[in-house]
Amino acid sequence: MQNPVPSRFKPFTRQTIRQTQEWSKLSAEQQEAVDVVARVLPFRVNQYVLSELIDWDRVPDDPIYRLTFPHKDMLRDDEYANLRDLIKSGKSEDEIDQFIHKIRLRMNPHPAGQLTHNVPYLDGVPLQGMQHKYRETVLFFPSAGQSCHAYCTFCFRWPQFVGMDEFKFDARETTQLVEYLKRHKDVTDVLITGGDPLVMNARSLAEYLTPLLVPELSHIQNIRIGTKSVAYWPQRFVTDKDADDLLKVFESVVAAGRNLAIMGHYNHPNELEPEIAQTAVRRIIGTGATVRMQAPLIRHINTDANAWARLWTLGVKLGAVPYYMFVERDTGPSDYFKLPLAEAYEIFQQAYRQVSGLARTVRGPSMSAFPGKVMVDGIVTIGGEKVFALQFLQARNPDWVRRPFYAKFDPQATWLDELVPAFGEHKFFFETDEIHAHAHAGKKVITLRVAGTGHAHEAEAAEAAQ
Repeated sequence: MQNPVPSRFKPFTRQTIRQTQEWSKLSAEQQEAVDVVARVLPFRVNQYVLSELIDWDRVPDDPIYRLTFPHKDMLRDDEYANLRDLIKSGKSEDEIDQFIHKIRLRMNPHPAGQLTHNVPYLDGVPLQGMQHKYRETVLFFPSAGQSCHAYCTFCFRWPQFVGMDEFKFDARETTQLVEYLKRHKDVTDVLITGGDPLVMNARSLAEYLTPLLVPELSHIQNIRIGTKSVAYWPQRFVTDKDADDLLKVFESVVAAGRNLAIMGHYNHPNELEPEIAQTAVRRIIGTGATVRMQAPLIRHINTDANAWARLWTLGVKLGAVPYYMFVERDTGPSDYFKLPLAEAYEIFQQAYRQVSGLARTVRGPSMSAFPGKVMVDGIVTIGGEKVFALQFLQARNPDWVRRPFYAKFDPQATWLDELVPAFGEHKFFFETDEIHAHAHAGKKVITLRVAGTGHAHEAEAAEAAQ
């Protein structure tokens, strides 16, 4: 007889995972890896993930296990060995923490200019807990939503969860957000993100959303909520004590004339196949909200094109809209998870051609890079030269959007900054002669004067300058 689906949420961390019956199913080496790596990167899981989503007969190769449990290879060999030895030798917590902090800084904790260029200003004051990278969309990080029902091992917002306060985004209330939006009538979308806003109770979420529904903000057409709860804790929409209240909050947004889009993060079809996960999608859509499906392509987790096709097909059957396949961002343990762009494109193409037109709303593979969202649109040969065909789906300068450009084919390239222009060009169209790479404070710094905007930007890359 199968055990009932867990109905009481209880998170487990590095300190408490030993309390679960699943812990004993791990080898001594796997247990050590959890203890060591989870001191550097966030680790949090719950009983639903443990008992319903992970096939323990397939561990460590089960995709959801790889998605949620730390692995030795997520750190460099010398980092892992040195940290393990520091822990075993009984060194002071201060000494261990200093070493951990050094590893974290090496992992590019604020990719794509999140801290340096995405933070908006109001009357000359930077706004805590907000980002405004693209003209139409403002991101808002409510302080009560800065955790998740479980953490993904690849998460590009990992600094939010490990106590790196200098890299944290959070806002306690919406007063500044509302004032900023009143002054920026070209903003049409607000994305409530985190963490995961749906760790909040329904009342708290309503306190953040209701101020956005006033007549003065009628230009805000779309309110998005980024969430992994649809996969990691679908009970949030079905059996939680305030699940019905949460759905009423969704209904209130729709009744106010706004489109409410639940941006569901599904990395693998295994997350959508349980009956309760499907019930959650149906209940959300029943409020008048939409569900859009997005996730990065991650080595060790979802490189099977057939799995992507299964996910998109099932999503469409339930009424969800396939939206994005992302490229793993250049942050955290990206060396462990990243794939060459050529391989990412091949996987996307293989999955895309298996599905019907209703699932071909999905876009990808897409890099959320410093200049914008860049999609690999194809690999072609033009004039005898093999190239990547690329385009911006979103950009800091709206004039760049959907303008094709080409990069020399590089079978090993995994990110935009590893590509060089094709056809003998010295720079891409969105660059100017004022791009410089130079060493600064031990890091590679790129100074970018964005064409057409007149603003200079500096973005720190993850690696030490050579």
